Amino acid sequence: MSEELPVEELLSFLDDEYARRILIETATEPMSANELAEACDASLPTVYRRIDRLTEYDLITEHTNLDDDGHHYGTYAATLRGVEIELTDGGLNVDVSREPSDAADRFTELWEDL
Repeated sequence: MSEELPVEELLSFLDDEYARRILIETATEPMSANELAEACDASLPTVYRRIDRLTEYDLITEHTNLDDDGHHYGTYAATLRGVEIELTDGGLNVDVSREPSDAADRFTELWEDL
């Protein structure tokens, strides 16, 4: 992850209707920005702003695809698995779990789980 989100910022960001919808829609299959705009009933600029933030915090990944005409376009897939919030004596402890982003990350995660 490029940087950890402070608890307040993460909770505020997940409170955003469009960010949540994009995560939900891309959890089952990758979608293009146009597909997300339609599914989320949002404008393309709104979708792209949320995608930028989701990508910045590794909650979503972009994959480049080629269409039949040879043009490329991005599809987006959620990497967020879950958010666990624990109340502690000193405040809140937040654990964000994500899908490994590549084969090496998946191997490392498998090894650490053993």
